Amino acid sequence: MNNQVVYFALAGVLRLLLMNSDYQSVIADRVEVSTALNSWKRVTEGVHLHSIGVDPYSGDLFHETPLGLIVFGFIQKHFSRYALWILFIMTDLTTALFLGITASYYIKESIARDKEEKACRNSKSQNSEEKSSSITSPSSSSIFYVSAAYLFNPYVVINCIGLTTTVFTNFLISVTLLSMIKRSVWLFCFNIALLTLQGLYPVCLIVPAVIYTIKNSKVNETHQEVVKILGIFFTFVITLFAISYYIMGSFSFVKSTLGFILFVPDLRPNIGLYWYFFTEMFEHFRSLFIASFQINVGLLFIVPLALRLRKDPMLLAFSYLAIDAIFKSYPCIGDVGFYLSLLPMWRHLFRHMQQGFIVGCFILFCTVFAPTVWHQWIYSRSANANFYFGVTLAFAIAQIFLLTDILFANVKREFALRHGVPNQVNGSKAKLLLE
Repeated sequence: MNNQVVYFALAGVLRLLLMNSDYQSVIADRVEVSTALNSWKRVTEGVHLHSIGVDPYSGDLFHETPLGLIVFGFIQKHFSRYALWILFIMTDLTTALFLGITASYYIKESIARDKEEKACRNSKSQNSEEKSSSITSPSSSSIFYVSAAYLFNPYVVINCIGLTTTVFTNFLISVTLLSMIKRSVWLFCFNIALLTLQGLYPVCLIVPAVIYTIKNSKVNETHQEVVKILGIFFTFVITLFAISYYIMGSFSFVKSTLGFILFVPDLRPNIGLYWYFFTEMFEHFRSLFIASFQINVGLLFIVPLALRLRKDPMLLAFSYLAIDAIFKSYPCIGDVGFYLSLLPMWRHLFRHMQQGFIVGCFILFCTVFAPTVWHQWIYSRSANANFYFGVTLAFAIAQIFLLTDILFANVKREFALRHGVPNQVNGSKAKLLLE
């Protein structure tokens, strides 16, 4: 416990020192960190416009929700610069703590699920080594691994130093995951509704939340539970829209929030795939490909993954978060850092993964090359947009490899648990390959 306090304190001091350095302004202006949706500069300007009676949604500047407008307005009015830094740091540290607690609950459930499956299938003891070593024991180390992955993840640290609103989004997602695994229906419905109003794509988290809630329900009560959860969720969504309408006096904010995400009018470079594609495309094809891109990230994978991962809703939620971070219209490294921090929850799958080294090298190289190529393109004029888009495309491919490798590793392990694949063949350690 004392070690964990030291790590949390060290992470907080690291963030505070970097915020108080000359690097803060440089990081905050990076296109990989700040986007049109999470830039604190845009928040500051939007709040100022609202304070002088100008509709912040009348232009193409402010894209936070009216609820965010009120909250951030209160923060900017009552918080000094150092108090603002402390708020961002404490939010980040609390997110790490919630993720650690979620990991602890998840590992306990994983062990119980494996024991239940072992009893149901009356497995032999020939693969007991695989079964006993593949799942991490629930302990304080479970909290440490996930928490540390978030506290010291460079993407998360830079995201916090850049003072992006993604810090608060990650906090809400961490609360959602924790309330999901604890079956707190009202809390996760409220958080998902809030995230949906703010970023649209997190609406898919309602699927693993529903699965978690109905897992232990009786068959005749399942439909009632689903209807109840969806009813609560849509009630929160409608209520939040009504409150937003009351704040602004109109629905003008919809075009600048959800509409901005859906129709992608801002094509400034980021780590996503939209900006280059739609810059180069003929305008009369735009609607078709906008629909194609949004269906890919919002609808295409929801049902197949839900059917395949229905026994493991947390892995399902992780998959949705990863897909959103890869294919959303305005991604940032804060989104990537968040789902990467969840990876230690599946340490028992690492032994079945095959692409770890390749993915690690890809992510490392892209992280180094992105600012380098950006400098060559914007400042040195010795490169062009193709170079930077090539780096972002490679970064997306690396993330896709990582996600598919995790999912395939899960399939391999399930096969090993069901069929008793031994750890050794002819006296040598065996490795299960999925062709």
